[in-house]
Amino acid sequence: MSDNPVLEPSAITNLRALSPDDPAFLQELITIYLEDTPQRLGDIETALAHNDGPTLIRAAHTIKGSSGNFGAARFARLALDIEAHGKAGDLTAAAAIVPGLKAEFAQVRAALLLLTGGA
Repeated sequence: MSDNPVLEPSAITNLRALSPDDPAFLQELITIYLEDTPQRLGDIETALAHNDGPTLIRAAHTIKGSSGNFGAARFARLALDIEAHGKAGDLTAAAAIVPGLKAEFAQVRAALLLLTGGA
């Protein structure tokens, strides 16, 4: 097992603590995240195809923040790197990260589905 998990257990514990008497709360958060994140990934790809730096930056920033809430540190870091390249105007470097971002999301998605019993 890796020393760098797909999801930080403490982040999941913190999310559960937000509504300890409502086990469906975490499920709802996960559902929203799993519906929204693919849309943001699509926004990144569209932004790159149209040389749209502001949209790229916004989408990467959104992924970074929401992924951080779930403790998906590697995924959030990749989004941060894309955001930084977007801010620097280096869309080619941002585009080079997208395959890794998508692969990492697949792992995050699988880990979250395991938490909800949806795997």
